[in-house]
Amino acid sequence: MTVRLRPAPPDSGVTFIRADRTKRVAIPARLENLTKRARRSSLKNGTVEVETVEHCLAAVRGLEIDNLDIELDNSELPAGDGSSLAFVAALNDAGVVNQGVERRYYDIEETVRVTEGDAELVAWPGEHGKLDIVYELDYQPGAHLERQVFRFTLTREGFVNDVAPARTFVFDYEAEQLRKAGLGTHLGYKDVLVIGKSGPIENEFRFPDECVRHKVLDLVGDLMLMGAFVCGRIYARRSGHSLNHELVRALRTRLRAHELAADLLKPSRLDIRSIQRTLPHRYPMLLIDRVVELDGDRFARGIKNVTINEPFFTGHYPGQPIMPGVLIIEAMAQLSGLLLSQKLEHTGKVAVLLSLEGVKFRRPVVPGDQLIIEATSMRVKSRTGQTSCAARVGDELVAEAIIRFMLVDAEPA
Repeated sequence: MTVRLRPAPPDSGVTFIRADRTKRVAIPARLENLTKRARRSSLKNGTVEVETVEHCLAAVRGLEIDNLDIELDNSELPAGDGSSLAFVAALNDAGVVNQGVERRYYDIEETVRVTEGDAELVAWPGEHGKLDIVYELDYQPGAHLERQVFRFTLTREGFVNDVAPARTFVFDYEAEQLRKAGLGTHLGYKDVLVIGKSGPIENEFRFPDECVRHKVLDLVGDLMLMGAFVCGRIYARRSGHSLNHELVRALRTRLRAHELAADLLKPSRLDIRSIQRTLPHRYPMLLIDRVVELDGDRFARGIKNVTINEPFFTGHYPGQPIMPGVLIIEAMAQLSGLLLSQKLEHTGKVAVLLSLEGVKFRRPVVPGDQLIIEATSMRVKSRTGQTSCAARVGDELVAEAIIRFMLVDAEPA
């Protein structure tokens, strides 16, 4: 197994790259690429996965590295001794270069709490650029481990000395269950920190409270799925990877809400007159009121205000008006047409829908809703285009689809 840590361009973030595939597959270390696994954090792009990324991501955050490509020829990162030390050593040996651009921080702006049974994570605002963590590890009476509390302010030196050496641990009964399942049969007690009734079996703790320190390590790594350095104060009690992921998901939801609110206050990138100059659609089939964000021919965000005066509500349905799903898809297609038309070679062409993939409807759209539609270019050629689209009401996803188009010459008016 080989892992190569390579510099990445500014603002590209952390990306895992499966170099053992016929075509190299990139998997950005972001929440949207998370795949569900027990007791670890794993990422996925299509059918290609990278397992157990948290110890590596913790080292990246602890050493204050923003942009990095992590190339590997296997589906799982090396476990080493169950800590972050191997990644810290490799990154320190390579050295760090200042890229001369501002670091991306995410400052927690309001209190957020997530729970899972009797485990909880609470995050609230703190000092800009600073992450403070208090972790309470308490497995209740009868466990092989007494209650441990660790207070930690993340600094480069503090991470390297106080957190990076802390190893993954399992209890003896858990280790036995894993062996019966055929997992870890090649490992001994010197390789894995296994805790019995009297403490580590054929091993020693590196810190008296090594277990709670490792929980902090995992949390630091999982927070990197935010795509920015999370700053604020966090209290954790008995949390694990799944609850860490829920906290990141909650933070991402609030970030998205703030971004959307800011976008809606901006002047329109395309108002209705500009839209009508580009699209051939007219009442009652023009379903984009304005475009609030336009990033070249790569991404567009548009608005459709849904009112009770829409003609389709008369018959769909009397007494329970719901916007037809096919019209939500049509709105996505129209925004995609506007996006594709931004490419110079597509000027004067009309995007005619060819096919749909992955269409899903999550909840009904009703009068009074404001439909926020997003389109992202996937593949664009001279005569065809493909976009990935989503529609939301507030933060709530209501529909999604991948749409393929043929680009044809517009008929003269």
